[in-house]
Amino acid sequence: MDVETRQNFQGEMDVEFSVDWRGRSCKPNKHGGMRAAVFVLGIQAFEIMAIAAVGNNLITYVFNEMHFSLSKSANIVTNFVGTIFLLSLLGGFLSDSYLGSFWTMLIFGFVELSGFILLAIQAHLPQLRPPQCNMMSKEEHCVEAQGFKAIIFFIALYLVALGSGCMKPNMIAHGADQFRKDDPKQSKKLSTYFNTAYFSFCVGELIALTLLVWVQTRSGMDVGFGLSATAMAMGLISLVSGLIFYRNKPPQASIFTPIARVFVAAIAKRKQVCPSSSEMLHQRRNNAPGHLIVSGLQRTDKFRFLDKACIKIQDGSGMKESPWKLCTVTEVEQVKIILSVIPIFACTIIFNTVLAQLQTFSVQQGSTMNTQLITKSFHIPPASLQSIPYIMLIVLVPIYDMCFVPLARRLTGKESGITPLQRLGIGLCTVTFSMVVAALVEKKRREVAIGSNKLLSIFWIAPQFLIFGVSEMFTAVGLIEFFYKQSLYGMQSFLTAMTYCSYSFGFFLSSLLVSLVNKITSSSSKSGWLSDNDLNKDRLDYFYWLLAALSLLNFFNYLYWSRWYPSNPSLSTAVVHGSYGEKDHLSFSSSKHVEADNILC
Repeated sequence: MDVETRQNFQGEMDVEFSVDWRGRSCKPNKHGGMRAAVFVLGIQAFEIMAIAAVGNNLITYVFNEMHFSLSKSANIVTNFVGTIFLLSLLGGFLSDSYLGSFWTMLIFGFVELSGFILLAIQAHLPQLRPPQCNMMSKEEHCVEAQGFKAIIFFIALYLVALGSGCMKPNMIAHGADQFRKDDPKQSKKLSTYFNTAYFSFCVGELIALTLLVWVQTRSGMDVGFGLSATAMAMGLISLVSGLIFYRNKPPQASIFTPIARVFVAAIAKRKQVCPSSSEMLHQRRNNAPGHLIVSGLQRTDKFRFLDKACIKIQDGSGMKESPWKLCTVTEVEQVKIILSVIPIFACTIIFNTVLAQLQTFSVQQGSTMNTQLITKSFHIPPASLQSIPYIMLIVLVPIYDMCFVPLARRLTGKESGITPLQRLGIGLCTVTFSMVVAALVEKKRREVAIGSNKLLSIFWIAPQFLIFGVSEMFTAVGLIEFFYKQSLYGMQSFLTAMTYCSYSFGFFLSSLLVSLVNKITSSSSKSGWLSDNDLNKDRLDYFYWLLAALSLLNFFNYLYWSRWYPSNPSLSTAVVHGSYGEKDHLSFSSSKHVEADNILC
């Protein structure tokens, strides 16, 4: 590689560089570490508390107050949650390219806060909602929210979605950025941070699903939405309080431009013949000295057609090649990483489709059961059932981090105990049993309700939440850790956002499945499995069996792609030495030749 070309691309290598809030270089003893991450954990707990209190009980508000049908209400909720996670890509892009994670969180935190306030106003003012009506009564004809009332509702809802979506990847990435990956001690703490972040998430969820949902049920949704706004405001205070301690990674301009350049360059040089192995690029030709230094990445043999983008062609003209025709190894390997993680990402979509059912149909399922606890006057809000896995996880996550990880670390030699891919596999396998239990319980609930006209206790559906909680402990943390560790400098937030995008696709797939199932299973003589507002007439158990089958097939699909995935393609720094002479070359079909010391790959 010639000196001038190396200088042009030196700034694109994977280098740890962070600044404080004034733009000055960070000091190891003052910035970063767990002291700074605590403030990020604070906003994560408060934000999830606010959004969970809305999202997990939203179907009740949409169905009972806005008077949408049950299936339509379920789709509104899943589309809302799906949009949140889809917008995480926007948040990751803005953070890595232009704003940085701190300013992205601050700006969109206020956007989310405004959405909560507008929801509280609508829930409080009767003129912004349809007339009161009992949706379960056959005698009453309930009017669905339309016109201005529906517009206000959806504006408020999607302001919350925009704010929450753009914040989510940055909360995880900004907290992880407080630990230097090139420092062995801090790198070891990174896995602990991810477990602590999930613990913070569980605490926020638990408070939302118990205290806030109980307030919503007893005092009204307007008070509940107001509490969500309060929690969001406290989260923003926590974020700002840690300003002087943060390590901030500066934005790197558009992260999509280097990706686009790789594909354009590879297509432009598609007729060139790429060497069959990396050894052909670095073998000794004669005694003339030369060195090819590749920082940040090891070359991988996946997607080898992209390697053509980093081959410098010599045609005797001496003209420099455009960046759109000649790319660095770092750029090519970064694109390979993104392509490689897509199958792993896709395998988590079905998992999040199952999660969508626990936030919609399982909540409605609980509302048809006996919610009485201890006394006749005290009833459990159905949405609070979702707190069951989080109560368990608040106990299990510290045990996992303090007991299981050190033991597994001694056995495997890995910093995180087991690899993120192994952790993902356990979670994707376990979620199948959650849907099996859900199907069996729903069948029992329906038989008791129809046969003896009795209500089964709401605690019958607790096991499906418990099993899913164990599954989520492995899947959610494993996925976030996997994506963050595959990312290079300047793309942490965007690749973390891909984690949340999986949630989005899962919730959108849930809406699609509900519509398809209703269409396929309905006929002129009978309605579909999920087409009635009465679960005693629907066949929710059949739908759960369908999801159990899809989850099992998805697990076997994951086993294939996890074996295909290249082990640790991005995290090491390689220095490759080779000696080449002036006449060393590899021939290409175009009759042009390439000198070995000018091959960038």
